[in-house]
Amino acid sequence: MIDDLDARLIGLLTAEPRIGVLECSRRLDVARGTVQARLDRLQEHGVIRGFGPEVDPAALGYQVTAFVTLEIRQAGGHDPVAARLAAIPEVIEVHTITGGGDMLCRIVGRENQDLQRVIDLVVDVEGVQRTSTVIALATPVPQRTLPLVRAAARS
Repeated sequence: MIDDLDARLIGLLTAEPRIGVLECSRRLDVARGTVQARLDRLQEHGVIRGFGPEVDPAALGYQVTAFVTLEIRQAGGHDPVAARLAAIPEVIEVHTITGGGDMLCRIVGRENQDLQRVIDLVVDVEGVQRTSTVIALATPVPQRTLPLVRAAARS
């Protein structure tokens, strides 16, 4: 899977996403070719999926985050529902799940009234039968993967 050098490289890119390969090689004390080969391999295996900016919805004015559990009509399956949900800009994440629902969505709204508008859009998606929504009050542990990368490198 990954080793300590991969983990250090990913950590460096996480801390400083705009750093170049040459500077990575200098800081990690390895050859530039080694860094490039590691990056290529990590991308090829899907460990690193991209280098895009991390965007905070709240900084864009979307102050409210909610999680919506969907029960969907089984006849049509998940894919058509997911495609329709993807057309709603405020739906920022969708997962198929086990348990009390079929899909879990993370959605955002500018404030509670706007969140209601987004929920109404989700409810109107063809194939959605029922929803249950919870509003996030705070995010004490934001989305992260670096601890997982370090654990994977140790095992």
